[in-house]
Amino acid sequence: MKLQCEVEVINRMLPTYGMKNRGRGTQAVLSIGRQQEKVPGRASTVCLMICTQKDRVGSKYKLKENIEQFFTKFVEEGKATVRLKEPTVDVCLSKANVSTLKTFLSAVKLAHQGNVAEKLPLSILTPAKTSEVTKPKTKLSIVSKQDYPLTQSFPYSLEQLQVSYCKLARVDMRMLCLKKLRKLDLSHNSIKKLPVTVGDLVHLQEFILHDNRLEVFPEVLCSSTLQRSLQSLDLSQNRLKALPLHFCRFQELVQLKVDDNELIRLPFNIGQLIKLRVFSAARNKLLFLPHSFQGLALENLDLFGNPFEEANPLVPNIELKIPLSLFECAARAVVNYRIPYASHILPAHLCQELNVSKTCKCGRSCLSSFICVTVTMNLHKVSHTVVLVDNMGGTEAPVICYFCSLDCYSQFLDRYLQSNR
Repeated sequence: MKLQCEVEVINRMLPTYGMKNRGRGTQAVLSIGRQQEKVPGRASTVCLMICTQKDRVGSKYKLKENIEQFFTKFVEEGKATVRLKEPTVDVCLSKANVSTLKTFLSAVKLAHQGNVAEKLPLSILTPAKTSEVTKPKTKLSIVSKQDYPLTQSFPYSLEQLQVSYCKLARVDMRMLCLKKLRKLDLSHNSIKKLPVTVGDLVHLQEFILHDNRLEVFPEVLCSSTLQRSLQSLDLSQNRLKALPLHFCRFQELVQLKVDDNELIRLPFNIGQLIKLRVFSAARNKLLFLPHSFQGLALENLDLFGNPFEEANPLVPNIELKIPLSLFECAARAVVNYRIPYASHILPAHLCQELNVSKTCKCGRSCLSSFICVTVTMNLHKVSHTVVLVDNMGGTEAPVICYFCSLDCYSQFLDRYLQSNR
């Protein structure tokens, strides 16, 4: 029976002599087995053997009636300590697979009680293989097509993977089997489409797709496990014309880059990205910003090079219907009074319309009946640092505003005219 983890063997007598232990674990493989006896016919001893990269032959410790205590308070975190009587050492285990660790500790206990031979078949202890004591590879960077593995698999222990300048036309499905990935960098390739299985990377925090050929960001990814893990997303230098409606479900997103695309609008509810701190959408085709943009609290903002239209609050787009339809009244009531709704209560298309309700300056909601205008906003209101919007040194951009009634628009218009006298 074997267990791969990090091990630190602490001599309890060292403090007596004024000495300290090293204080950190080493990648090792632990084995329970029988020690090869030199005298033929003599009963073999059941031992715990610890092999490391520097000591592949391993150190052996007798187990029968030699365990003073088990410390298993943090076993659910892959940690445990076995205190031996002779020699006076503590074997501290960490970063172990929880289920394997529990099984291993049970075997150690049986060996201590002298019952292991009856319960488990044990082999003769042999030195560990190099692969068993080598620390798992967590980072891999491939920056040329010649180095790309065609026949070999990626190490399953990878937490960071970069594959750039390899002319990939699609995401290699072998990458999507790396369940420990926290960072995936696929920049400078020719990827046109993202598979929905990207959403199965439950620990992915940073996803870099800079300089590819993406035309669509799959909406299904917005409902995947990425919405709870993704913190940084780089979609710059692609061919995106829009981001999906539910993009704002990425509630953990801190950094978003969509520079050098063909975006004609930003997500309607982008203001719901409450953790977003760095946002750049330079050199796109944005004419105005959505109303919810005013709800962001950024540290750095870059909107340079967009053809923003000139704001004109005096020229409204009137979609207001008087009297309001029964649907509009009911829908406004559902949103305003925060009445719960879902697809098992209402038809899916109604839920979709409620999800994109507009918010009036007065705080109430409207759906298909409204008045909208564009107003000028100084971007410093939403960001500490702002890159100039144009070559003229401006830091202002047009934001679309909605009004649920003629009364609300009239009040806004009165304030606007008074402030510009």
